[in-house]
Order: sequence, then C-alpha cells, then structure tokens
Amino acid sequence: MPGTTTSDPDGVTPRVDALLDALVEAERTIAAAQARRIMLLAEAVMVAQAQAEADAAASSQDADLPMRSMAAQIGAALRRPDRSVQRELSDAFGITTRFAATLAALADGEITRGHLKVITDAGSQIDGDQVRAEYEEAVLAIARRETPGRLRPAARLLADRLHPVPLDERHTQAAKTRAVWVRDLDDGMAELVATLPAAIALGIKSRLDQFARTTIDARITPSCGDTRPVDTRSMGEVRADVFADLLLTGHASTEVTNASIPEGEAIVAHVQVTVPVLTALGQGDTPAELTGHAPIDTATALRLAATAPGWDRVLTDPITGVVVAVDRYRPTDQLRRVLRIRDEHCRFPGCRMPAARCDVDHTVARAHDGPTELGNLAHLCRRHHTLKHHSAWRVHQSPDGVLHWTSPTGRVHPDLPARTLVFTSDSAVDPASTAHAPF
Repeated sequence: MPGTTTSDPDGVTPRVDALLDALVEAERTIAAAQARRIMLLAEAVMVAQAQAEADAAASSQDADLPMRSMAAQIGAALRRPDRSVQRELSDAFGITTRFAATLAALADGEITRGHLKVITDAGSQIDGDQVRAEYEEAVLAIARRETPGRLRPAARLLADRLHPVPLDERHTQAAKTRAVWVRDLDDGMAELVATLPAAIALGIKSRLDQFARTTIDARITPSCGDTRPVDTRSMGEVRADVFADLLLTGHASTEVTNASIPEGEAIVAHVQVTVPVLTALGQGDTPAELTGHAPIDTATALRLAATAPGWDRVLTDPITGVVVAVDRYRPTDQLRRVLRIRDEHCRFPGCRMPAARCDVDHTVARAHDGPTELGNLAHLCRRHHTLKHHSAWRVHQSPDGVLHWTSPTGRVHPDLPARTLVFTSDSAVDPASTAHAPF
C-alpha cells in the first residue's frame, strides 16, 4: 500500500536532500582517508623491508627488527600499541599487493571499510593474480549496491567457487578442528565456545531461538495484587539460560523431563540448504549453500536432504539467475515457498531479517486492486512493513523481482533478490536448476 502523501510547507525535503548529499560526501571523504591510511602503512612496510635488505650483516634473529622498530615509531606517533600497529602493517601490505582493485574502490568512495574487510576476509585463500582479479570484479559489483552484511554470504560463495581446493576436501580437514573450550571473564562469568560445522551450529542457534521465543511469549502479565516474580530477562539472557538447561538437564526446563514433551510439540531446528541438482546427482562439483550464510560440504547437504520432509525444485533463469518457478512433489502453499526462496530476507535495502520472521506484503495493496501473485509480493520485516505503509517511502516491483524503493526526497534504492546476487550462468545446465530443502 502506498505511504501517506504529505505536503512540505516548511521546505523540509530540500533540507533533507542537502543533508543526505552532505553525508554521502562525508562518507566518501572518510573512505578516501581510510584508503590513504592503508597505503601509507603499506609504504611503511616497504621502507622497513628495504632497511632489512640493506643490513646484509643482520642475523636471521634480528631480521624483523626494522619492522618492529617501524611499528614502534608509528605506535608512538599515533598513541597506539605497537603490536597492534604491526598487525595493521601486515594487513595493509596484503591489501595493497593482493586486493588493489578493492582498495581503489575504497579510495573512490564506492565502498566502505566494512566492505573492504568482507572482501579481503572471504578472498584471503584465493591464490593467483588472475583468479583473484576475477573474484574482485564480481564481488565489487555487489559491494557497490549492498551493505557489508548482505555482501558477506555472497563474497564467501564467490570466493569458494574460485578456490583451487574443492570445498568437500577443505571441510574434511576443517572438521578436525572442531572443539569446545572455556575462556574466563570478569565478575564470575565465562565464555563457552564451540567450533562446529556451520549447519549444526546454526541449527543449535535456531533451536535456542525457538525455545527462547516460546518462553517469552508464555510470560504472564502481572495483575494488581499478584506477588509472583516478573520475568524481565532479555532474549539473550533467556537464550543463554535455555542453552545451559539443555546441556545440564537434557531439557529446556529443570522442572520436567524429556518424556513430558509430546512428540508433536517437540521444537526442532530449522536450516535451509540449496543444492545444485547436478551436485545432488553426483554429476557436478558446485557446492551446496547454507542459505544466507556460506557454502557447505556436499556430504552434509545430502545427509540433511535425506531427512527433509520435502524438497522444493527451484528453476532459475539461466542468464539472470532470477527464480522463475518452484514446484514440489506434494504442492502446498507454493507461492509462499517461491517467495521465501526468492527473497531469503526482508527486501528493504540492507535489511537481513530472515524471511521466516517477516510479513508477506502486497507491493500494490489489495485495497488498490493489487494482485496476489509473485510479481506483487515480497517479504518485509515489521519495521520496514510499517515504514512502507505509514511514511512517504514508495516501492515499485519490476517483473524480475527487483524492488525499487523511493525515499521521501526522491532517491531510488533498488533491492535485488538474494538469489541473483552471485548468479553465474552454466552452459551445461539449461534451465539452471537447484534442489532446495528446509529442515
């Protein structure tokens, strides 16, 4: 439904427009300064390296003294710990020598420091200048229009496709590092940390979230004269308490046992996996994806698929990657499944609220004869759903699923469906087809 139109008798819109222009320019200036800082740190590394090479008599034990001295000098000048500075020197040199195009985009104000970190972190394992250049070209196209949060899973997927070692082989080695440890904190607290396969870790988080929300929803509102203690725990506190109860007692409540939960009411985890059809058939090596997060190994994806209550077959356009159809052997709520797979999260620019926690909104309201069909529906979280209906923001949906948001000052911000961000055509598959299962 279109937002309420308002007049502008006080000339607020031009002021806001000028303010936005100034903020954008300030961000560009900050980005350029950050890029210059990185280049200066990299130059300091080269100076230190030249000093080390010039001192031919230095022993191997003292070979890093010029670098340590340089870090100490910079640290003293900037009032920062020299150990931290030395790490920054190493990072800066790596960026200038391995990610020059990304640094140039930062210098031009096209991306932020947050984008640069996402790109370099995801691409750190890519070897070879040509392959890395392909990665930068693809990921920068996304970074110029998306937030760092939305960029992260796309960057990981792109980097994985260009990695010289297959994901299944890397996952086998990485799985050997799984562990649990405790780190002491102040005030009688400690951190319990677990390194696990991504699908398992996210499944645990999903189950904790469901228990915690159920606990919060069941709270009793105190009435006059009620002397019972009021539960004021935050979501994070409840989640942590549920986690402890499950591990220590095998149940989320210490008052009852596992046997008291009817099987039909048991809370199970929910993760979403997308598997290219040829990979599922053993005829391709394109990795499966833990939707919205990162690629996962084929064995885990197929093991999850074996226990899935159903599969969605997703057909995508072989050129653009836009989801064009979804079908199922047992069709139920087909349109909602198409939307959930196409959108993945709230479709307001930059928002990452999962689709499962969003409303399905008619772009053109039904009250204004908007049809209930794919081209007029999109997921919006409650915050942005409210913004759409009760402010001067406008949104138009094009046939390819792109939402074109127009701000109160007339600026247009397109939001692309998540499935199209990192799509690459594959001549061997026509049409592109993937299998998709929620667990």
